[in-house]
Amino acid sequence: MPTFTGEEAHEYDNRITRLVPGYELLHQLTNAQLSATLTDNAHILVVGAGTGKEIAALANINSTWQFTAQDTSADMLAIAKQRFVEQGIDSRVSIECQPVDKLKVKADAVLCLLVMHFVEDNGDKKQLLKGIKNNLKKSAPVFIADLMRPETPFEREAQLNTCQELGLSDAGKTQMAHNLEREFYPLDRMRFSELLNECGFGIPKLYFKALGFSGYVV
Repeated sequence: MPTFTGEEAHEYDNRITRLVPGYELLHQLTNAQLSATLTDNAHILVVGAGTGKEIAALANINSTWQFTAQDTSADMLAIAKQRFVEQGIDSRVSIECQPVDKLKVKADAVLCLLVMHFVEDNGDKKQLLKGIKNNLKKSAPVFIADLMRPETPFEREAQLNTCQELGLSDAGKTQMAHNLEREFYPLDRMRFSELLNECGFGIPKLYFKALGFSGYVV
């Protein structure tokens, strides 16, 4: 799994909206479901919290929610910490720069958005999911959004064309095409459901779909 450092960390927020069609809508829909599901004083674990943008938005929805921001990139979390301080929410956020399975949290909900496709299906995906399960209260929801295997022969090309319309350069499109083929580890829906079942989760319910990316709640 890559660790975003240096310039990659600082440019992440600017680049991600050009790489994931529907990026803002994904977060809007996720946040709406959290708002409808959680009560005051809920604790939300954000896996792969990165620069803290997700948590900053959620903190504005409910002033009593508490958060754990987990990531393995110290550079990304340094940006997140600065954001939390500037927004005045740093007292509500615990920052954890370590793998999920090393945490000791009992969360009322977990977000794992755009993380799993970086993780190989060689036991590492299962370890990540088990780590999430161990840090989750019973029956609490998990929101997982990920790059999935294409369902049509033209889905990847349409995805790349859309990214270019969103501002991705020609060079960026070429690099993204390479990454889609060789750097990511997407699952099909059957394998995704199988892994969830092996880790003790229920049946995933689709709530977001935009070309190569899907969002599920389990």
